[in-house]
Amino acid sequence: MAIYKIFPDKDATIYSYYPTKNTGLDEILDLSIYKSIDSDGDVSRVLLSFTNSEIQDILTNKIGSAGYKAYVKLFQAYATSIPLDYTIQCHPIATSWNMGTGRAANIPNTTNGVSWKYSNDISGSIFTSSLAGTTGSYYSNNVGGGIWYTSSNFTATQSFTYATGKDIELDVTNAISSSYYQYGFLIKHSSSLEFTTGSPFETKYFSVDTHTIYPPCLEFRWNDFSYITGSLSTITSTNPVITLANNKGEFQVDSVNRFRINVRDQYPARNFQTSSVYINNKILPTSSYYAVKDIKTDEFVIDFDTAYTKLSCDSSGNYFDIYMSGLQPERYYQVLVKTTIGGNTIVTEDNNYFKVIQ
Repeated sequence: MAIYKIFPDKDATIYSYYPTKNTGLDEILDLSIYKSIDSDGDVSRVLLSFTNSEIQDILTNKIGSAGYKAYVKLFQAYATSIPLDYTIQCHPIATSWNMGTGRAANIPNTTNGVSWKYSNDISGSIFTSSLAGTTGSYYSNNVGGGIWYTSSNFTATQSFTYATGKDIELDVTNAISSSYYQYGFLIKHSSSLEFTTGSPFETKYFSVDTHTIYPPCLEFRWNDFSYITGSLSTITSTNPVITLANNKGEFQVDSVNRFRINVRDQYPARNFQTSSVYINNKILPTSSYYAVKDIKTDEFVIDFDTAYTKLSCDSSGNYFDIYMSGLQPERYYQVLVKTTIGGNTIVTEDNNYFKVIQ
């Protein structure tokens, strides 16, 4: 199974009440409803895009003909006064835009990049809906807020309740499959909240300029599962010894590594043979998965997933591949393996550590 992440080549927040302000270098992306300055209210929206050649390389050279899912993911940094229930929307952007070098706190405002009103800078193109199948929005009778494709087939939504987590995970598979990713994605609160609610609230997320492990990403998931056992037998002992092989300890950020899983009985039955019974490798059952955790934060950067982190198998044993480019460099990670044997769920982590280096 495979999971591959790429990170934005640009992102920014645009504010209806600062129609020419650029925030391209902010560490935070602001997706909020603010207190009304006039009868229309005020909002902020998020724009982000990914390198087209990277997306095309993944689709052509890594996924190939396999089916896949694609998700835009953002990780929450701060929230206040959020409602019990709300929905966000994600649309493919319909025109080019420039990230700029501004910050929200700059005085005077930086205007050399995308803003609520302009797609490039204060002397550039105004956001106007002139393409078929697109729309924009208005604030105080001024065009602004981005231009996006309106087809419901390309629109991703995510609803939040009081009990759900607040990180964003939007299914943009249809937009990617239809090549509506050229200019990236615009994320906004639903029309039922924007410019209408009398209860302001803030939801803020880490940007690509954050110095944490939480930048936004476009995550591809596809099924490359293969289970060919050869002459190997499936372990039945509920006390297996599971160790990680092919772990050099350090990996270049642009590398792909195939980790192998060695499996044996903790107390193998005695047998007449010329080699040690402790080197008889076995395999885990098909209901076995891997995960990757950041050691410092204890956060799962790749969580157990019954569809996309399933352990494959060949005549040498179980294995899985990790694309190191989807992990933050200069950090240490831990591999975990989960399996179910005889109705018991077993999770092995031991000292399965590695580091991604530049």
